[in-house]
Amino acid sequence: MAVSDGVVKKVILSYTYVAIWIFLSFTVIVYNKYILDKKMYNWSYPISLTMIHMAFCSSLAYLLVRVFKLVEPVSMSRDLYLKSVVPIGALYSLSLWFSNSAYIYLSVSFIQMLKALMPVAVYSIGVLFKKEGFKNETMANMISISLGVAVAAYGEAKFDTWGVTLQLMAVAFEATRLVLIQILLNSKGISLNPITSLYYIAPCCLVFLSVPWLIVEYPSLRDNSSFHLDFAVFGTNSLCAFALNLAVFLLVGKTSALTMNVAGVVKDWLLIAFSWSVIKDTVTPINLIGYGLAFLGVAYYNHSKLQALKASETQKKAQQNDEEAGRLLEQRDGEGTGRKIDSQN
Repeated sequence: MAVSDGVVKKVILSYTYVAIWIFLSFTVIVYNKYILDKKMYNWSYPISLTMIHMAFCSSLAYLLVRVFKLVEPVSMSRDLYLKSVVPIGALYSLSLWFSNSAYIYLSVSFIQMLKALMPVAVYSIGVLFKKEGFKNETMANMISISLGVAVAAYGEAKFDTWGVTLQLMAVAFEATRLVLIQILLNSKGISLNPITSLYYIAPCCLVFLSVPWLIVEYPSLRDNSSFHLDFAVFGTNSLCAFALNLAVFLLVGKTSALTMNVAGVVKDWLLIAFSWSVIKDTVTPINLIGYGLAFLGVAYYNHSKLQALKASETQKKAQQNDEEAGRLLEQRDGEGTGRKIDSQN
């Protein structure tokens, strides 16, 4: 009975972490859309919004790491920071800038459909950087995902070329960032949780974003004397963005990355339904057919990755068992030789 209760408790906690992550991710996306969309809050300054998020997250991360010491900082040299964290921070700032900019031109539902291209971008860039091996079967899977997204784009009622370009650029930069994290950090044994990631990367993003902000958005904000920062809106929006990072830490740390991928699919369908029913964005049957095809391709890709991971873990366990058996045999042989020598004496 105790074992049964423990299992039930673990399942309930897992579902709770999933629900919290879906809710916060859903909230941040819809909140950003609300602020940036010209038909809603009408504050079309995506760089400024991203900088507010980064400044808020940097401040809270500093407090958690340095003041309250709830999270231990990672041992990192200046050289490692400049060669590893700075490039990742630059890519992250570009990814956030372009993805937030896309909300001005595209519907929430269509943006989620375009995000289905993320595995395609990650795999392609991984092959380019020689972190992934080229396989005809995997490439065929990537092509099927791309075709599904292309069908969804063909059926989009309010297709905007510039918005699609911005979102595709965001996907490309984010995919490159994920691959570089493996190359520049994980391969060196450095693992950053969401809090330490914000502690090291958010200030870097803030610096990078300040350059385009001064050129693109600052002149307009300076001339718009009627604008006053709404602390209630931007404060709660930034708090949601920070809470989402904590939810990622809980979800991946307490469950697995695969659980997050599955939860992401549920979140995407919820956002599409919300976009259609509440925001009143047009979702066509061709949109859904195309996204359905892409979804099947992404599901198959995740399944293949899971099977490969299981096979790798099984192989490692087999090697460990073989090594342990070899050590036992050596010990027994040594003990047997010792007995023979003693008997001869």
